[in-house]
Amino acid sequence: MSGAAGPGANLTALRSHNAALVLRLLRDAGEDGVSRPELAGRTGLTPQAVSKITARLRAEGLLAEAGQRASTGGKPPTALRLVPDARHAIGLQLDRDEVTAVLVDLAGTPVAARSAPFDFGAPAEEALAAATAEVRALLADAAASGVAGGGVAVGGGVAVGGGLLGVGVAAPGPLDHGSGVLHRVTGFPQWDGFPLRDALAERLALPVVLDKDTNAAALGLVTAGTAESAAYLHLGTGLGAGLVLGGDVYRGTRTDAGEFGHQVIQLDGPPCDCGNNGCLEALCLAAVARGDRKDAARLLGIGATNLVRLLDIDRVLLGGRMVLADPVPYVRGVATTIAEDSARASRPPVSVDVVERGERAVVEGAARLVLAPLFALG
Repeated sequence: MSGAAGPGANLTALRSHNAALVLRLLRDAGEDGVSRPELAGRTGLTPQAVSKITARLRAEGLLAEAGQRASTGGKPPTALRLVPDARHAIGLQLDRDEVTAVLVDLAGTPVAARSAPFDFGAPAEEALAAATAEVRALLADAAASGVAGGGVAVGGGVAVGGGLLGVGVAAPGPLDHGSGVLHRVTGFPQWDGFPLRDALAERLALPVVLDKDTNAAALGLVTAGTAESAAYLHLGTGLGAGLVLGGDVYRGTRTDAGEFGHQVIQLDGPPCDCGNNGCLEALCLAAVARGDRKDAARLLGIGATNLVRLLDIDRVLLGGRMVLADPVPYVRGVATTIAEDSARASRPPVSVDVVERGERAVVEGAARLVLAPLFALG
């Protein structure tokens, strides 16, 4: 029957999920590795199932031996470790005025990166050509530095050792993560309905995953295991949020959650490019433009407080070029505003920090869009 998945498909999905659980444990174990009995104990799989999975992963070059564990009686168990350079993924961040690309290994470690000016307002074909050129230049840089030898080529370009799993693209929202289609990006309505994911996939001849820039950064928090409940606030050429709820990225039913900058906080405020008046994004960017970081931080803190009250999150992380250029006043201003509100409401304190990966949080998160399914994440 059309559209129905038979038992074979379900079994294949289960096997894939089990392999992903094993790979995640191998990744988290690092160079020390983890033994097959430990894998069975932590995943709940039978020793036979673990042996089959690890044999298959080893045949694919994804894992190797990492020495022997101390014996507790009988033959000492052999530890296994992930081979990070067995595969690679590309992260591509399309900002309104800059494109950034990064090549990471299976552990998410960057091995090459580059950026260039970019015009998000250019005609689609011109913007796509610039993005594609940046990916090819990244792979040329990687090949020149020795990250090469037997991989796959990109659109007739340079090959990278270990093969490429795909390209994760982080772009301004709103957009549809599921279909890979842009919506009315604030200030750039001409992109509304454009199938960016499929257009790039055709040009690069690789699988492509598209998500909002803020969601990509939030995925980095999830894969690093640093937050169960958090909001990543990104103040750059725009203002948005990535939400981590219950340990997962929250995208919403229409994958449109996190349009944080377009909450109206001043009914008679200045017009915003989205068509409303008094949006947090318009007010924040105006404060930044006049050099008033204190007011920009206060406004960001008001928006962050709304999120804390609405979603009961316990961590706020700040990023984006405006924040990272001078993070202290932003962290102080947001933390103070949230703390004052929490004290009035007798709520527990909420931590406020700069995002760990700084200016690379979004683009490295974009690469993790490709890696996440491999480890049953995201």
